[in-house]
Amino acid sequence: MHSRSPASRTGRPRSATADAAILAATRAALVELGWSKLTLGDVATRAGVAKTTLYRRWSGKNELVVDAVAELFDELELPDSGSLAADIEGVVLQFAAILARPEAKSGLMAVVAEATRDDALRERIRESVVDRQKRLVLEGRSRAQARGELPPEPDPVTASRTADLIFDMVAGAVVHRTLVSGEPVDEEWVRGFTLVLLRGLAAEAAHPAAG
Repeated sequence: MHSRSPASRTGRPRSATADAAILAATRAALVELGWSKLTLGDVATRAGVAKTTLYRRWSGKNELVVDAVAELFDELELPDSGSLAADIEGVVLQFAAILARPEAKSGLMAVVAEATRDDALRERIRESVVDRQKRLVLEGRSRAQARGELPPEPDPVTASRTADLIFDMVAGAVVHRTLVSGEPVDEEWVRGFTLVLLRGLAAEAAHPAAG
């Protein structure tokens, strides 16, 4: 199974307006029809474009849904609350709120399931969702280091590994609680989670793991 990126397509220049309409229509179809009944034809009708327009941009439903869900996560913003703890709490609550949306919930779970047997789709999820949202970790860490809350990490390999760990802990915990356990991500849970995360960062700073 082969997944192609829209950027690899050739032909007429892409329209940002058409792309936005298509991705919005995809999310609406996810809510109304669910993953199993969603078709590119239905999305095209909702978006007011020809079906061929979708195929010029996406090779199939999987890639389209990844991009539609990824656009939701682009709404995430790291608050500048004056402390690392408050910044983490703010972005975790935003993340949980997005995951609670029906279109994000059904879309993300479906494409992750499909990605277990499609390496190219897994890579697309990594590039479109994971790598794009690691900006939040990098920005938050930079602010915390400037405030003296975290030590500098001059070694780029160590710094990259730490950023990956932070992202995996936040995303893994929130996705599991929201989509797997079905438990609320409320302020009390977020405070407890943030405390555990900060303790882990403090321990890592005091006793860095060998590279």
